[in-house]
Amino acid sequence: MSVAFNHTIVAAVDRHASARFFRELLELDEAPSWGPFVNVRLEGGVLLQFAEPPVEIQMQHYAFLVDDEMFDRAYGRLVEGGVEHWADPQMKRPGKTNTEHGGRGVYFKDPAGHAIELITRPYL
Repeated sequence: MSVAFNHTIVAAVDRHASARFFRELLELDEAPSWGPFVNVRLEGGVLLQFAEPPVEIQMQHYAFLVDDEMFDRAYGRLVEGGVEHWADPQMKRPGKTNTEHGGRGVYFKDPAGHAIELITRPYL
C-alpha cells in the first residue's frame, strides 16, 4: 500500500471562524463535519479538521501549494481583508511576497495565530 496524507487536526480558538477563513481564502467547499470538528476538504480528500482544544494553542506552520491564479485571488483577499503578511517567515519584509524557489510565496497568520504559507512552486 502506498502512503498518503489523510487528515490533520488544526487547533483553533473558534473552529467555525478558522474553517471559514480557509474556505473563503482558498475557495474550498464545505465538508461534512462531526463531533468536535469543523472540516475543510483539500484536493485528494485531505481533511483539515478544526477543533478547539482545552489547552493553550501552540503555533504551527502549514504551507499550501496553489497555482498562480489561486495565489493571485488569495493574495488579493489577504490585502483586501487587511491581513498582515510578509515575504519571509522571519516577518522582516511586511506587505510583500517573495519569488523564491522559482515561484511566488507569502506568509501570514490564520485566526488562531498559526503561520500559514502559500507557495506556487514546491521547494523540491
